[in-house]
Amino acid sequence: MDHSQARDSEFVRSLYSRYGRSVLGRVLGLVHGDYQRAEDIVQETFLRAWQHQDSLDPDRAGPWLHTVAHNLVVSAYRKIKARPAESPLPEDEGGEWAKGDGDLELDRMLERWQMLEAMRGLRPEHRAVLIEVYYLRRTVAETAEHLGVPVGTVKSRCYYGLRALRNVLEERGVTSR
Repeated sequence: MDHSQARDSEFVRSLYSRYGRSVLGRVLGLVHGDYQRAEDIVQETFLRAWQHQDSLDPDRAGPWLHTVAHNLVVSAYRKIKARPAESPLPEDEGGEWAKGDGDLELDRMLERWQMLEAMRGLRPEHRAVLIEVYYLRRTVAETAEHLGVPVGTVKSRCYYGLRALRNVLEERGVTSR
């Protein structure tokens, strides 16, 4: 290990020995006792401290570490909430999912075809956002970064894209108001 690696290692070790317990305790409270999640957040917090060691005073790092940890918890929560709610599959009472019933497969194929045709009827920018958010399951922020547009634009395009999609499906008689 060279001198700079030893210095880096010592920096993180000293910060952790000094503030690790208090940061972990705070994060545990924020994540409702989920120890594994708390450890992950604490690890990310100290990684960020290591990345900012040139501008971080070890004697005054406690509030900074607690703020970073708090922000990581909030970001993780927002990321979870940004995803659309998942819909459970219907119960398999008659065994039709297991059998691979031909009629069920045909229905699924027709639904996919109808959705594909409806998506083709949307403006390209609306279609791109809906695919990113609902099919690729990216967050609004991830979609904004991927498409190179502001977050507000993604939200607006989602709203208007879903509205347009509903109208297209209604026009084709797939759904009703």
